Amino acid sequence: MTRISSRSAWCPGLRFAIGTLSIFPVRVSRVDRRAARAAMLWAPAVGALLGLAQAAVLAGVRELTGEVLLAAALAATAGALLTRGLHLDGLADVADGLGSGRPAAGALEIMRRSDIGPFGVVTLVLTLLIQVAALTAASGHGIGGPAIVVAAATGRLALPWACRRGVPAARPDGLGATVAGSVPAAAAAAVTATVLAGAVVLGVVAGSATLPAAVVTGLVSAWLFRRHLLRRLGGVTGDVLGALVEIAATAALIVTALA
Repeated sequence: MTRISSRSAWCPGLRFAIGTLSIFPVRVSRVDRRAARAAMLWAPAVGALLGLAQAAVLAGVRELTGEVLLAAALAATAGALLTRGLHLDGLADVADGLGSGRPAAGALEIMRRSDIGPFGVVTLVLTLLIQVAALTAASGHGIGGPAIVVAAATGRLALPWACRRGVPAARPDGLGATVAGSVPAAAAAAVTATVLAGAVVLGVVAGSATLPAAVVTGLVSAWLFRRHLLRRLGGVTGDVLGALVEIAATAALIVTALA
């Protein structure tokens, strides 16, 4: 019975992942721990699909205009639109919370607010500048499309690790409380191996050895930031998860720019 129930969570989990991580309208039929676990494991696949859409924008704009920088900027814009700016909002909220210098409770309260403070604004601007610059450089190396797909998948690959068993929620409510501690480490490792294998294949096709390295660098960056946030805030929240997505994706893009 347990095995059947676990399998039955995969379809609701996919809907949960798409509905939470993208703008696409889907009916989320279940929001429980099993569905949450499945959603976090589906997250890199959803990220790869979003990356493919961004890659299409990148290629289309470059073909129409011949402008690499414009194409990279519009591809980054498409990524924000396709996610309702969810992860960027989380990054800004975390920056404001940390920048306040307050204890965990005070920082979490600041992160709850709907407005964005100066730390959040600066962090958003710098992050988007780095992403666009890195994607422009990767496009100059001829791997812009693969780079953005790998970066988008790597960003969401940070989620199952941030939600692995043993990682607490910082609050008793919200998205963080639903998904925190729901993913077995073995399942996160299996999804990681899948993403790495995909990056290797893309690297062979594109003729670049940096794509697998981008996955590893993105994950390590997210892991280091997560460790700091766990010490600082006591657990994960929805904003923390969004920030980790952006940190991992940005670090991955930087590596592809070095090709």
